Amino acid sequence: MTEAQTLGLQELLRVSPVADEIARRFQAAGHRLALVGGSVRDALLGRLGNDLDFTTDARPEQVLKLVRGWADAVWDVGIAFGTVGARKDTLAGSFQIEITTYRSESYDRSSRKPEVSYGDTIEEDLVRRDFTVNAMAVDLPGRGFVDPHHGLEDLEARVLRTPATPEESFSDDPLRMMRAARFAAQLDFTPAPEVVAAMTAMAERIAIVSAERVQGELNKLLLSDHPVKGLRLLVDTGLADQVLPELPALRLERDEHHRHKDVYEHSLTVLEQAIALETDGPDLTLRLAALLHDIGKPRTRRFESDGRVSFHHHELVGAKMTRRRMRELKYSKELTEDVARLVELHLRFHGYGSGEWTDSAVRRYVTDGGPLLERLHKLTRSDCTTRNKKKAAALSRTYDSLEERIVQLKAKEELDAIRPALDGNQIMEILGMKPGPQVGKAYKHMLELRLEHGPMDHDSAVAALKEWWAAQG
Repeated sequence: MTEAQTLGLQELLRVSPVADEIARRFQAAGHRLALVGGSVRDALLGRLGNDLDFTTDARPEQVLKLVRGWADAVWDVGIAFGTVGARKDTLAGSFQIEITTYRSESYDRSSRKPEVSYGDTIEEDLVRRDFTVNAMAVDLPGRGFVDPHHGLEDLEARVLRTPATPEESFSDDPLRMMRAARFAAQLDFTPAPEVVAAMTAMAERIAIVSAERVQGELNKLLLSDHPVKGLRLLVDTGLADQVLPELPALRLERDEHHRHKDVYEHSLTVLEQAIALETDGPDLTLRLAALLHDIGKPRTRRFESDGRVSFHHHELVGAKMTRRRMRELKYSKELTEDVARLVELHLRFHGYGSGEWTDSAVRRYVTDGGPLLERLHKLTRSDCTTRNKKKAAALSRTYDSLEERIVQLKAKEELDAIRPALDGNQIMEILGMKPGPQVGKAYKHMLELRLEHGPMDHDSAVAALKEWWAAQG
């Protein structure tokens, strides 16, 4: 028995009570049931969780009847695609279960939705799966191993191949090309040469897949252990040109007379360095910001007379580009704004110079970062990719001093939500004015005083407001 098979057996024994229970119900009704796909793959890798995927010859309506009365919850939101979901609570934990009727999916040339047809054999089902490592099954309750496409061999070789030809597989569902990059990133597997060739030749076919499905795969890729491996595959095959064109655009042509970093490689390094600073698990907001922080550079590149290359205001241009791309990929408004704000702020630290941080500068930096401040810390630190050790150490020390100053100032005054000493109602009462633009201007002036000079007592604030108002003429 191979190491993978030993791990798989151990994992299957762990979940066997719930798997055998449901299998016996199907068997008693004259149907076959098998653990399949990612569940078998993860069992063989020793990483099977409590999400279990099954396949069966029973039609969806029959599946519903068989799981009702056994499962603790049942849902049929995927029944149009042949999938029934269920939850089973046991002493060993709560299991999330999906049972899918033997099927095949395919797209026509213009459709964004797969056409589903049901099959009659597990072999027929497995040949329509995306990759051989996901085309293995364990027949239940007998536990016979079904592997017609040598998925176990590919699993041990850490290679991604397709059960049918890659062209057939990607034509059936173009999203599988994105999945190839995602599995490369998640599992640290390498696509076979024929898979890469087909992805390259068929990259434009991804355009018929909905933005929501593309976003889902991109998120899984970015949140994986090896996202850079998946991103390189997207770029090298041309898929990124279709779904995230700002990334390959970072590969700026080099000019022997002008010096600048390789922005594409720099961005991938920043992503890896940001990941290394994560403390509470994968952070999609931080990872997107790290990947996209310099996407404004190609549009702002200027060759200067002294041989340098400038990218003035690339952070502002990049923030606009980030919003546009994330909207097209159907990201939530909140996530889009957070990522774009980090892109916009990623140079703010350098704008304060390398000297002593004044109280005013610290207040402004904290206010700029707002609830994103901790992520801004990580992004800014990650953005240093220089090979000059002295320069890198100096930047790190400067940022250390900034964080120390923030802690010191927080001990003296409220920094997390800085507000002026007078609110809008007080301003109107003191100046005897009605709601309008002037109230906003007065409030902004008082906020500026708070940022510049720190907390003010009430009498000083009233005097400062009246002085400002008198100067308005």
